[in-house]
Amino acid sequence: MLRLGPIASCTLAFCLMAIAANAAEPQLLWPDGAPGERGDIGEEHDTTSAEETTNRVIRLGNVSEPTMTLYRASDNSETAATVIVCPGGGYHILAMDLEGTEVCEWLNSIGVNAVLLKYRVPRREGLPAHAAPLQDLQRALGLVRAQADSWNLDPQRIGVLGFSAGGHLSAAASTQFDKRTYEPIDDADRVSCRPDFVILIYPAYLAQKQALELPPELKVTEKTPPTFLFQTEDDGTHVEGTLMYYLALKRAQVPAEMHLFPSGGHGYGLRGSERAPESWPQYAEAWMRDLGVLN
Repeated sequence: MLRLGPIASCTLAFCLMAIAANAAEPQLLWPDGAPGERGDIGEEHDTTSAEETTNRVIRLGNVSEPTMTLYRASDNSETAATVIVCPGGGYHILAMDLEGTEVCEWLNSIGVNAVLLKYRVPRREGLPAHAAPLQDLQRALGLVRAQADSWNLDPQRIGVLGFSAGGHLSAAASTQFDKRTYEPIDDADRVSCRPDFVILIYPAYLAQKQALELPPELKVTEKTPPTFLFQTEDDGTHVEGTLMYYLALKRAQVPAEMHLFPSGGHGYGLRGSERAPESWPQYAEAWMRDLGVLN
């Protein structure tokens, strides 16, 4: 039987964001605690300096109780499409507003339901940086799909959108879905955790540092879902990884679209008047319409 977690505790700033955006209550991913958690990483809190006032970003740290929060579009009657949003933060923190709530509100504005994923950070000692977050995203995909009928969502139009480290996480989920990376706990873990489409915005860690090849956790095959990629040449996370990922998708004959701009840097989300933050939402929306996600 599917077990739904209770309302999770959250930081004051995150709770206020959810209320302001009229989001649903956060739902715990793991009712009995996330796999392998020992409760020894400290209290969850916003690590942003109090002195930072210009272009402030909520940097949520020490997440040990991962949650997902539904942001329902006011009019999704035509598509019932849903996107799980994965903020970035180097697998150290989560940029919860810049690459989270603000993106969910944009998705709602184009008629797409959004689910904000608060996954575990920082990286757990002795494990790959993406190990615990991948469990969380696989679990979230299963939960959203299992609840699609009751939430009035289309279970065949569930995608993921990730920024920076969240982009790497989204790519990992789109190449590792045949088997959960944890022991199943209920019916939600018995439905597919394969995203139906993937949007990667300035993704990080798509190439190994010492060689121009994909890391071992990213095994692109013909079953990898259609993917949209956006990055700029001056991005400090190295655009080569995104180029290589795009080539791997094309070799596997996976529908893919990539946009490469000369400048824009990294970590802009939807903010700013420069060309990059203004352009990627337009291109991503058009791609979703071409893909049939949006009518």
